Amino acid sequence: MKGVLEKKWWHNGVVYQIYPRSFNDSNGDGIGDIPGIIARLEHIKALGANIIWLSPVNQSPMDDNGYDISDYYQIASEFGTMEDMERLIAEAQKHDIKILMDLVVNHTSDEHPWFIESKSSLDNPKRDWYIWKDAKDDGSEPNNWESFFTPKAWQFDDTTQQYYLHLFSKKQPDLNWANPEVREAIHDVLHFWLKKGIGGFRMDVINMIGKPSDFPDATIFDQGVAGWEHWANNLLCHQYLREINEKVLSHYDVMTVAETPFTTTLDGQFYSNPARNEVSMIFHFEHVSIDREEHNAVRKPFDLVEYKEIMSRWQNDLYKRGWNSLYWSNHDQPRPVSRYGCDSDAYRTISAKMLGTVAHMMSGTPYVYQGEEIGMTNKTFNDISEFNDLMAKFHYQKILASGRTSEQAMAFLNYFSRDHARLPMQWDNSENAGFTTGTPWLALNTNQSEVNAEKEVLDENSIFHYYQKLIALRKSVEYGEIITYGQYQLIDADDKEVYAYQRAYNGQTLLVIANFGENKLIRDYQGEVKKVVLNNYEEELVNINALELKPYQAMVIDISQ
Repeated sequence: MKGVLEKKWWHNGVVYQIYPRSFNDSNGDGIGDIPGIIARLEHIKALGANIIWLSPVNQSPMDDNGYDISDYYQIASEFGTMEDMERLIAEAQKHDIKILMDLVVNHTSDEHPWFIESKSSLDNPKRDWYIWKDAKDDGSEPNNWESFFTPKAWQFDDTTQQYYLHLFSKKQPDLNWANPEVREAIHDVLHFWLKKGIGGFRMDVINMIGKPSDFPDATIFDQGVAGWEHWANNLLCHQYLREINEKVLSHYDVMTVAETPFTTTLDGQFYSNPARNEVSMIFHFEHVSIDREEHNAVRKPFDLVEYKEIMSRWQNDLYKRGWNSLYWSNHDQPRPVSRYGCDSDAYRTISAKMLGTVAHMMSGTPYVYQGEEIGMTNKTFNDISEFNDLMAKFHYQKILASGRTSEQAMAFLNYFSRDHARLPMQWDNSENAGFTTGTPWLALNTNQSEVNAEKEVLDENSIFHYYQKLIALRKSVEYGEIITYGQYQLIDADDKEVYAYQRAYNGQTLLVIANFGENKLIRDYQGEVKKVVLNNYEEELVNINALELKPYQAMVIDISQ
């Protein structure tokens, strides 16, 4: 693999993530749906994205907004019908857009027929499809593992007098991947959807599917949910992924991206090196974890030097050894312009463009989360009752239990809650921002008059049009190869205010420069300007040897010899 990389259709692709519940409502019930997505395909096509990652649309009681599936072969009625789904796949294909479905198979809903059977009796044929354990002699949980949504990862079942494992909510019991029947059933699900013509899968927390058979106690309590040392990224997971590839994926030309918390760059190579036959790429979380202690719900200052070290390590360690995903946001992260840029009227547009430049000029496959392309921002929530997110409610209780105040808890959630990303899409300045004619399932942000897609599309200097240019560059004849496959080199690692790096490929060199703050700066870079490829300010650049950087300025400069 080192030095050789077989080119794939998704290498220069750009993914647009849709959170269906919040994207576009076609029938006035306040919930986004599949026909609503079809009606907005032109928006995604105009942006330039050619892949849609669709968050779960399968049948679900919606305890975790669809990440608790009760039937892998049906569409949730809130979102539409199977006919709607098939029409979305077909209409997307007409726009040269492929659909990635969200594969949620670490766990199911507790309302899935498999689990209903499993919990019915100790000798039910599907008992071993989930992870059941006896209590300890004192009646306590089988081990000390924690859950992402609750203090304990085990729930006691009165009927059969055993505990079942749930790494997420108690309504999301973990499947037992050690059972070959479970794995075969999941393989059948993948075949079902791939035969309908989808382009692949985003695999939800797939690195958690391998559980050690002895279920040992956790020993690490300050680096994430206790127990991760045993169930994250272990050898069983890699074995199961190779089996999925052999039995299913190798029979189709598809893209897969694995959501993998607690990963290193070496893990990234293990998962995404094509010779290992596992997945196309992974989502790591290092870069979106540096400004908070997730486990203790504590905010930390954003450190650009640390951020550059993380991104550079992933760029370099996976170069010709795997493949990177490039993202600032998704349905689990707050809005990047509020988090890493500046969402004030003065700097929202310019800082959003800067952030887009930094990500899209790297090697890997970029992801744009709905609303990112128009600069949607975080919202101010005033009370915990206004949140829908299970994790927000859990963090609120955790913060109060630590002795902090409700005001401190709200301050943390107003910065980090997942609900910021899940607010309905702001399409225009009409009632409910054009999202619905009914009552939105989650109250909208209050800035639709300034932040909406219609306004962005009409303004040639908008974030939307800038993202169009970023995406077009990746697909261009002149710069597509260097952006997709070029080698990365960090410049001035210790610069606390500017992120600068080079890309080099076949005699071409691009210099990418981004000012991460409001200060005007002077910097000196080597090379002669052949062409200013992109600049989020309108004036022309003259000299990079004594470069004046404006607030949140970003530039892509051709300095090829």
